Amino acid sequence: MIQLSQLSKEYMVLNDILLPNPKAKSGYSQIDHIVLSPYGIFVIETKNFQGTIYGSPAYKKWLINGKFKFMNPFVQNYGHIECIKTLVGPKFKDAFVSIVSFTKRCTFKTDLSYRKIQSSELIIYDVELTETIKRKEAIIKLKNPIPLMSNDEIKECYALIAQANIAEEKIRKLHIDTLKNKA
Repeated sequence: MIQLSQLSKEYMVLNDILLPNPKAKSGYSQIDHIVLSPYGIFVIETKNFQGTIYGSPAYKKWLINGKFKFMNPFVQNYGHIECIKTLVGPKFKDAFVSIVSFTKRCTFKTDLSYRKIQSSELIIYDVELTETIKRKEAIIKLKNPIPLMSNDEIKECYALIAQANIAEEKIRKLHIDTLKNKA
């Protein structure tokens, strides 16, 4: 994602990660982006939809244009975060921020709390991604002047996730096919 390439070198970014997840329907979690920084682990789910997005925390299914259903992306991202937590351990459990990024071809008719930077679940437009991460970090720094993760811990988490990532195309295809068949 081009917005993530704008982040400075202190951030470590992982893209298109597939991790084993026995709690997921397919047995795997496919995570679009993970950004590791001293002040947070940002787990980003991207959506390439067009239209008006209707949703709230109370609904398992959200709607596009009031007609087409899709899984609540924060429920989806919660599963991704839980999967990452089992990998990196409980030490960083409070460092996670769930971000769902939509293209500018969408209009949000969602719970307003998702647009407040204080939230640990943020819904944004893709063009706001870099700015949102930096703003969220500024809020976290105000509460925690000491970084949540050292540079060595960031590198360790990165290595753990990268090592667990499944690159094998056969398994990736099976994951996608399983999701399509269950939808």
